[in-house]
Amino acid sequence: MNSLLVELNTEELPPKALAKLAQAFAGGIEAGLRERGLLVVDSKATAFGSPRRLAVHISAVAPRSEDKPFKQKLMPLSVAQDKAKNWTAAFLKKLDGLGRGHLAKVSVGTHDGPDALCVENDGKAEAVYLESVAAGQNLLVALQAALDETIKALPIPKLMNYQLADGVTTVQFVRPAHRLVALHGHAVVHVQALGLIAGTKTFGHRFQSQGEVAVHSAATYEEQLEREGRVIVSFEKRRARMIELLTAAATTLKATPLMPAELIDEVAALVEWPVVYESGFEAEFLDVPPECLVLTMQQHQRYFPLQDVGGKLMNRFLLVSNLEANDGGEAIRTGNARVVRARLADAKFFYDQDRKRTLESRVPLLSGVVYHNKLGSQLERVERVIGIAVQVARAVGADITHVERAARLAKADLRTEMVGEFPELQGTMGRYYALHDGEAVDVADAIAEHYKPRFAADELPASVVGICVALADKLEALVGLFGIGERPTGDKDPYALRRHAIGILRILTEKQVPLELTRLFAIASEELGSRITIDRKRLFTEMHEFFLDRLSGLLREQSYTANEVDAVISQVPTRVDLVPAQLAAVRAFMQLPEAESLVAANKRIGNILKKVDAIKTPFDPARLFEPAEKELSTAYARVQPIAEQLFSKGDYTGMLKSLVPLKLPVDRFFDDVMVNVDDEGLRNNRLALLASLRETMNRVADLSRLSAL
Repeated sequence: MNSLLVELNTEELPPKALAKLAQAFAGGIEAGLRERGLLVVDSKATAFGSPRRLAVHISAVAPRSEDKPFKQKLMPLSVAQDKAKNWTAAFLKKLDGLGRGHLAKVSVGTHDGPDALCVENDGKAEAVYLESVAAGQNLLVALQAALDETIKALPIPKLMNYQLADGVTTVQFVRPAHRLVALHGHAVVHVQALGLIAGTKTFGHRFQSQGEVAVHSAATYEEQLEREGRVIVSFEKRRARMIELLTAAATTLKATPLMPAELIDEVAALVEWPVVYESGFEAEFLDVPPECLVLTMQQHQRYFPLQDVGGKLMNRFLLVSNLEANDGGEAIRTGNARVVRARLADAKFFYDQDRKRTLESRVPLLSGVVYHNKLGSQLERVERVIGIAVQVARAVGADITHVERAARLAKADLRTEMVGEFPELQGTMGRYYALHDGEAVDVADAIAEHYKPRFAADELPASVVGICVALADKLEALVGLFGIGERPTGDKDPYALRRHAIGILRILTEKQVPLELTRLFAIASEELGSRITIDRKRLFTEMHEFFLDRLSGLLREQSYTANEVDAVISQVPTRVDLVPAQLAAVRAFMQLPEAESLVAANKRIGNILKKVDAIKTPFDPARLFEPAEKELSTAYARVQPIAEQLFSKGDYTGMLKSLVPLKLPVDRFFDDVMVNVDDEGLRNNRLALLASLRETMNRVADLSRLSAL
């Protein structure tokens, strides 16, 4: 056993794909070798990935896999032999096809070398089997196959075509590959890939090494690259080193660096030897909203902005370079300061120009922005959003004047210079411009909030005005696009309708907004009017199903079990704000010792009622005569009004707990009473009792779905 190293040295790889490519490269080679039997159970694969290489080190790899005995069914004995017990032509052809024709002259059970034929019962009839030994693969053959499979399966975002040195052969890969290294211990494994033959030489840092690095062995690869090549080949170690350097540099400035994980990952994929420098810009740019400055530095320049101890943005920033400069980085600092100054000057110009016009004056300009060819312009959409928002405001008791104003101005910043340059700032800039125009604070806040939540874990609108406009904006999009047949299919969701639906569900449940989904659909459809081209009943049904599917997923992510979620969602709730309380009640109910028995009884009642077309008569206690059914009727008469009262008050946990006294009478009823008797009147009365009982039991959730069976 020796360790194995495989490395592909390339041109600069796409930074946002590097981590995934490195893991896929390492995982593919490990899986390929493990499948072929060259790894022991505790062999460990370490993925390496830097801007110019993908590599894997595997701790224990055999030079050859072991031979493995196997048994292969060939065909039924009745087909393999004729009545005289001679091999048939079909069987002889099968042996020849397997290269085992010599076994035709050997008795069953007798080995000819490693091969033998045997007859065994396959569970249905006797069959002829081939017993043999599969020869192990050597490392060269196994690694070549694993490498080919891995390269073919890499999650490459976009393939590049390039020619090899012969000027004729064209190769496809994520970036041109220049070197291939494959070492088993100290020995080269002469695999080939992308027109390259494996050797021992790779490249170090483009500027800080002497170029070529001759790798001595698989075990010394990482250390050699760091010492001789000035390359930290581990993505995780390089990332950790960056965070350490950034934190230390910020500490000396008594500041906190803004280090979003996505930016850290991207920069770690751009440098091989991270070095952190500090730079800055003129304080006058701090007059521009900090979101603009942060966005400019992070997304456009990949800098790390700094905040002071009070959380205020500073006019200093940190940058990660791929070069350890001889002059201490002075040229790098001044060069980056000059670049960011130009960027920030543009942002300041846009900000100053935008404030010369009010948001209200920009609203008519939305008529020139197409929203959807079947749904009109952004201005038409704004008018619909206003109508929906006002209706929602009336329903929840919000300030209608402020809601209408916020909805009218919500999209106006789309026609500003700043949002044109930085689309990510829509809503954010609208808030700043609204405050500059003298709009009410809650109106300005709602302009920013109506886009929330923008992603799964994003915060929700904080104000009532923001909630109304956010619901209206998302409802208009969902009902409008569903209404013209533009619903998501499979993994395709070009209009982010799943995200909009989840946003609405989170607002309704987490902010406890007491509005029915069906009412919201109706409000939005009224505003859309003739724009909707499909039947409204079908539209509402499809949308309700779509929302409940999203809600089920949300709840399962919140640690509720599939059975708990199914029990509540199967009731097709329209007031989703009540669902969390219903789920909490179900969970509390299932902790009761009587719960399992009541759930089983509920399921049994459901199975009985499924076989009945309809309950033909109302339940009449006077027609009961069996002691067990009278006892159940009496117990139900006591429990039912209490349960209904608790349910109407929203005490779902109390309501379900109130069912506990029914356990013994229900159990005794099923032990002593036959429901489906010949007497139709008696049968219908008992069915009516069970139907009433089940209706009460299932007010909060379908208890039968909580059954483990």
